[in-house]
Amino acid sequence: MIYIPRRELEDLCSDIFQKLGLPQDEARDSAEILVAADARGIRSHGIQHIKRYADGVKAGLIKGGVTPTVLRETPVSLILDAEGAMGLSLSKRAMRKVIAMAEEHGLGVCSIRNSNHFGIAGYYTEMAAQKDMLGIALSNTAALGVPTFAKKAMFGTNPIAFAAPGHNGNLFSLDMATTITTRGVIEVLEKEGKPVPPGLAVAPDGKPAIDPTSLIDDMLYQRGGGLLPLGAERNVASGYKGYGLAVMVDILTALCSGGAFGEAVRDSAVTSARVCHFFMALRIDIFRDVEEFKSDMDEMLTALRELPPSEDASRVFYAGLKEQEASDASDRNGVPIPKNVWEDLQKLMLDIKKPANRMNTRSDPLATMTI
Repeated sequence: MIYIPRRELEDLCSDIFQKLGLPQDEARDSAEILVAADARGIRSHGIQHIKRYADGVKAGLIKGGVTPTVLRETPVSLILDAEGAMGLSLSKRAMRKVIAMAEEHGLGVCSIRNSNHFGIAGYYTEMAAQKDMLGIALSNTAALGVPTFAKKAMFGTNPIAFAAPGHNGNLFSLDMATTITTRGVIEVLEKEGKPVPPGLAVAPDGKPAIDPTSLIDDMLYQRGGGLLPLGAERNVASGYKGYGLAVMVDILTALCSGGAFGEAVRDSAVTSARVCHFFMALRIDIFRDVEEFKSDMDEMLTALRELPPSEDASRVFYAGLKEQEASDASDRNGVPIPKNVWEDLQKLMLDIKKPANRMNTRSDPLATMTI
C-alpha cells in the first residue's frame, strides 16, 4: 500500500473524468465520492473501479452534462429518468434537491431510473445528517444475488444506507449490501489471488463458489449462481431476510420510478448496468427538538462504543465508526491505495484520448428543476 494525499488523489481522478469529457463540476463530484470510499477503507467501491466508469463513458452508457427528465413532481417528491447520467455526480445533486425539499416541507424523496453506479450509498445519507436530517439512500444493481432456495441471481447487491447525526461529528451511518458480500469484494479477492470464503456465494450448480474469476464471469453472463443474500444460506441462517430487503430496494428504486429490476438489470463486459436509485431526507424537528435528539444520539453511541468487548475482540463498534476513523486517518496520513491501483490510474490518465465532441457543460443538471 502507498499513501496519497486525499486532494492529490481527487485531482487525478477528476482530471481523468474531465479528459473523458465530463463537465468540471461533475468530474470533481464523482472523484470526491470515489476517493471517499478508499479513504473510509471501502476499497470495493473506490478508485479501483474508475476504469469501468471510463469504459462506460467511452461506450456511451454513462453521459456527462445530462439534464434528467422529470417524470413526476410534487412539493415533496421527484421522479426522474436520468437519461444515462453519471450516477455519482447525479446522485449528489439529487440528494441536494431532496434536502432542499425537506428544508421547506419537512421531508423529501426522489426515485430515479436509468442511472449508473453511484459508489458508496453512505456518502449521500451523510449529506442529510450534516443538515440535521435523517438520510436514506438505496440503489438496485445488476442481478448478482440468489434468492432463498434458488440457484440463479434475481436481484442486485441492492445497498441500503441510513444516517443520523449526534453532536460534534458523532454519526450513526449504516451502509450495507442486502447480499452477504458485494461483487467488489469478490473482485478484490480475484486481484489478490484468494479463493471465495465459504458461505458467500454459490456456483451455477448451487454448490459453494470457490474461484472468484469463475464466479464473476458466471454472474456477468447470468449462467446461474451468484452472491447469497444477507443471512446466508436458506432459512437456517435467515437468508430470507436479506432476500426480502433486496426486493424492497427494487420496489422503491425501480418500481417507483418505472425502471429495470431483477434479472433485467445486466452489466456488460466493459461497464456496469443502468440502475435505479432512491433518496430520502427527513428533517429531525418534525419529530422533536433537534438538540434533544442529538444529545440522545450521543448517549446511545457512547453506550454502544463503551460496551465491554468479547474475549476475541478489542472493542465494540457501531455503524460508521470504523469508516469515520479511517477517513480521519486518511486526512492526516494520505489515502491508502494499492501500488498497482495507483499505477493503473496514472496509466489510464495517459492512455485516454480526449473525445472529438465535448459533452454538455451545464454546471448543474438539476438546477432548472423546481421543487
